[in-house]
Order: sequence, then C-alpha cells, then structure tokens
Amino acid sequence: MRYLRDGLLAGLTFFGVLAGTALFGGRVSYEGAFPLAVLLGGLLFLRHRWPVWVLVGGAASILSYRSSSLTDVGWVWPATFLYVAAVLRGRLGWAIGIGLFSVAYALSWEQSAAGHPFPDAVAAVGVETLWLAAVLAGTNAYLNWRRWRVEVVAAQRTAERLRIAQEVHDVVAHTLAVVGVHLNVAADALDAAEPAEARDALRLAQRVRSRAMTDLGSLVGVLREEGVAPPAVGLDDLPEMVARVREAGLDATFVEEGDRSGVPAPVGLAVARVVQESLTNTVRHAGATSVRVLVTFDRKLVTVTVTDDGRGPGGERTGHGIIGMKERVSALGGTCTAGAGHPGFVVKAMIPT
Repeated sequence: MRYLRDGLLAGLTFFGVLAGTALFGGRVSYEGAFPLAVLLGGLLFLRHRWPVWVLVGGAASILSYRSSSLTDVGWVWPATFLYVAAVLRGRLGWAIGIGLFSVAYALSWEQSAAGHPFPDAVAAVGVETLWLAAVLAGTNAYLNWRRWRVEVVAAQRTAERLRIAQEVHDVVAHTLAVVGVHLNVAADALDAAEPAEARDALRLAQRVRSRAMTDLGSLVGVLREEGVAPPAVGLDDLPEMVARVREAGLDATFVEEGDRSGVPAPVGLAVARVVQESLTNTVRHAGATSVRVLVTFDRKLVTVTVTDDGRGPGGERTGHGIIGMKERVSALGGTCTAGAGHPGFVVKAMIPT
C-alpha cells in the first residue's frame, strides 16, 4: 500500500511538472523539464527516511535547472509534494527555511541574471511565494488536525476505561457485600443446626455470584476490545437490587414515584449505580437493619434518596464508591450528597433529564 501511494505521488509530480511547465508557457524538453520531473518524482520514494535531505535535493535541483536555463518556469511549485512531505514528517522549520532561501535566490536571479527591474522580479516570484505559504500553512493545519484527532481518540479510550473501572468496582463491591451477608447467615444457621436455612443462604449467594461473573465477563470483554457489550444496568434493575438486600436480612423497601418514560439511558444508568453503591454501603457497614430507596421522576429531574439506619465510622462513609458515584452524577450535570442524616445515613442525588 505504501509503495502504491508513493508511486501515485511520484506520477502526479512527474505529470504535474510537465503540465505546469506547458501551462505557464515554458519549454518541455528532454534535457530540461523531463529529467527534472523524473528527479522530483523519484525523490518522493525517499521522503519517509530523509524528508529534509529530499527537500534540499529537490529545491537545489530546481534552482540549478533554472539557473542553467534548462527550464524557464517554476522556482518553488515543482517541489510542492516535497514540501508537504517534509511538513508531515514534522520538519516545518526546515521547510520554511528552504522555501525562503529558494524565494530569495529566485528574486536575486530575476534581477541580476534575467535583468528584470525589482517590481517585475517581485511580481515574477510573488505568486510562487504565496503558493508556498498556502501549502505550508495548509499542510501544517492538516497535521495539527490529525494530531488533535489522535488525542481525542486517546482521551475517549482513557475515559471509557475509567468508566469500565468504575463499573467493575460497583459490581464487585455490591456482589461481595451481598454474598458476605449470605455466607454469615449460612454460618449462623449451621451453628444453630438449621441446614435448610443454611442451604437457602448459600443458594442465594451462588445466584448473586453467577450474575456478577456474567457482568464481569462482559466488562473484561470491553477492556479487551472483543466487541462484547457492557452489562446493561438501568431503572428496571432497581427492584432486583433491593430484593437482594432484603434477602440478605435487611428490611428493604423500594418506592418509585412519577413517570419514568422518556428518561435517557445515561441517566437511568447513573440512578441504578447510585442505588447499587448506596445499598452496598448499607450492607457492608455494621448497624444497619433497614433501608429505604425512593426514586422520584419529575418532568426535568430524577431524584434518588437512599436512607438507612446504619452507623458508619464517624458517621461518614468515604471511599472510591462514594467518589465515583458523585463523579458519575456530576458528569450529567447533577448533584449528589452522602452523609449522616435521619435516622442514620442518607444518600441523595438529583439528576436533570
């Protein structure tokens, strides 16, 4: 593919030099324009390794052919692709310097050798000077745009991986908390010689673990770029989340008010993650016996309130989960608070729709 592209550029340069020479009234001869066109086209095959030296060789060849009267048109434009190649390889300064030298040499030659008055010499070289400036500016603008695109893609990939990392944290933290409670229930049941209750607790823990493994498998697939869709979590999962906590032995209630239709998917995901993280904290921290989840849908706002009667260390619960929850809500233009309240710990998030 590379050689095909190089050959295409070489062919365009070859025919462009000959066509340009004829278009501007110059001589198309086998001792002048033809070998110059072959030379400039051939140099393009070396531009990847020696972009500056290729440009120097091309500019020097043009000046030599013009000075010896082998060609009679073109000081800069025959080497257009060589200038473009140098800029694309990050040699803008060299391209400007070589171009300015060529223009200065051409202006001097037009005055001294060709005997043109200074205004006529400026007119003869001015058009090519403007062409050179346009080529260098346009190529540099394209190069900056291409670099910007690379940076944007890299930033998007980084943001996606950070989002997946937050998803992994949410899934693992919630699962370990619920499974831990069920295992404690099973252990207590075995101590009390109640194998049926222990068996039920272990089955619930196994069910939660299986769902978590499926979610984690999807998330790992995204990180490996295998085209696996991340696990879909949204408003429909809220009752199941609360039910898991209820099965873990807490008095858990879920209340939904208002019309949820029309709520965007990103907002639904944020609501689900806020509820999941809040319930995880409720299960993990000692002292909580009840939790209430209230989700209110207004015309332009979704409000999530999770209240439990637990007592966290110092009355505050901080960590990556709380921080990630606040960042997720803030990214959607909402607000999220978490701290001591009545009767215990309260998480409240308000997200605009």
